[in-house]
Amino acid sequence: MSARILIVEDDAGLRMTLGDRLRREGHDVVLAVSGEAGLELGRSGRFDCIVLDVGLPKRDGFSVCCELREARVEAPILMLTARGEIADKVAGLRLGADDYLTKPFQMVELLARIEACLRRSARAERGAGGAAEIVIGAARVDLRRMVVERDGREVALTATESRLLRYFLEHRGAVVSRAELLDVVWGAAEITTRTVDVHVAALRRAIEPGRAPRFLVTVHGVGYKLL
Repeated sequence: MSARILIVEDDAGLRMTLGDRLRREGHDVVLAVSGEAGLELGRSGRFDCIVLDVGLPKRDGFSVCCELREARVEAPILMLTARGEIADKVAGLRLGADDYLTKPFQMVELLARIEACLRRSARAERGAGGAAEIVIGAARVDLRRMVVERDGREVALTATESRLLRYFLEHRGAVVSRAELLDVVWGAAEITTRTVDVHVAALRRAIEPGRAPRFLVTVHGVGYKLL
């Protein structure tokens, strides 16, 4: 599939190599050399995927990722880094990144991960069946703004909560395992299922009050189900 991709990378050689290869694959590619430029482009442009280096000068990729998600940019973010520690991967994923690739890497792996991000994003867009608004109990969810209205107030969902909700909607009534959510929503097996539980709990607090959930329920030993 053809996509519009933003590459934020300060290494000129790698930046041009990635851009040239992705263009040969049929993608529309925009290049940024700094975190500031990447943040400005990411906020203002409509991208299908953002490839973001962590080790950028002045403003690193972690802060750029965080600000893009705070600005409600929902494009999948694939982070590139020379760091290989699990803690760094978890940090990026918790800030809203969709995947994490450690340098040096094979170009074929990067292309495969970008394609996976694009497929997950496309599935999420189809998840609500084209509806602009859905009702879950006493909560109304604006699927375009990803805002929950309940008890006269609005709660904005994070990018990760938005992807979780879209996937639950796509599989409403079915049991979804934690492993499946890790693969589809985060695209990574390196982090623990505890990360899934934390984000599902946050989503649950947004859509239904109380300690006894009625709609986003836990299926013990397996995962979750949206009724």
